[in-house]
Amino acid sequence: MGFKETLNKYFNNHSETGEKHWDPELRTHYFKTTKDKAFDTLVDYFKRKPGCQVLATSEPHGEISINYRGKRRAFIIVTVIMVKPLRTAVDFSITTEGSFLDLGFSHNLIKKLYQDLKNHMTLIDMKS
Repeated sequence: MGFKETLNKYFNNHSETGEKHWDPELRTHYFKTTKDKAFDTLVDYFKRKPGCQVLATSEPHGEISINYRGKRRAFIIVTVIMVKPLRTAVDFSITTEGSFLDLGFSHNLIKKLYQDLKNHMTLIDMKS
C-alpha cells in the first residue's frame, strides 16, 4: 500500500470495491449463485443483521440501499450483477456519516461484510 492509498484509506469517508482495487480484499467478489438468489440472500442478510435497516431494493438494477448504525453510521449500497451463469459479482459502496474522515471504518466494514457473506454463499476464487 502506497502513501496515496494510506491517505485515501484513513482520511476519507467513502470506500468502494471494484475490479482493479489496489487492496486485494476490496476487489469485486464473485459467488457461485444466480443474481436472484444472491439478491434474496443479501436482502435477508441485511434485514437480520443488527444495526442495519434496508431502505430500498431494486431487483431489476441489482441494488440494495442500507442504513448502518454500528460504531458509526454509514450508508451502504450493494450492487449484484450476474456476469455468467452461476457467477455473480457483489460490490459495496460505503459512505460514513459525519466528518470527512472515518479512519478506515468504511474500508474495514467492507472486509467484514465480505467475510460474513462467505458463510452464506459460495465464494469463487477472485483470480478466476
